[in-house]
Amino acid sequence: MTAASDLLRSAFRRHAAGVAVITAQSGAGPVGFTATSLTSVSADPPLVSFGINTAGSCWPAVSEASHIGVHMLGEHQQELATHFARSGADRFAAPTIWRRGPKGVPILNDVPVWLVCRVVARVPAGEHRVMLAEVVVGSPAGPGRPLIYHQGQFNTLRC
Repeated sequence: MTAASDLLRSAFRRHAAGVAVITAQSGAGPVGFTATSLTSVSADPPLVSFGINTAGSCWPAVSEASHIGVHMLGEHQQELATHFARSGADRFAAPTIWRRGPKGVPILNDVPVWLVCRVVARVPAGEHRVMLAEVVVGSPAGPGRPLIYHQGQFNTLRC
């Protein structure tokens, strides 16, 4: 790590971000991971982006997936966020409740927002790829206020 890398990490610890779980289907079963890099890119066409580490266990499935699931977590889902961030965990075993959604994408239950997106680009960015995906279908009608990540911890909005 360089001094600039440390600076970037320190700066972004102070930047509050929404918490999402990204899912995909692989030949071996569903995969998923917690992401705080989810961004709305464009309304026309409807595009989102997120970063994924190419050394992570989900990368092989995401690198080949035609469609992915994006789940914006609620403040009641800190345990789910932690579970999907943990290495080596069977992320889709109980207590995770999920179903197979459109295009075979794993969809998590009881999230404030879920989207199924078609992958349109995988852009190299250091040890990561920035994924661009077009929203195909979803629902913004789930329960709860958003879960956020700030100062290395999951938090809730205080309004």
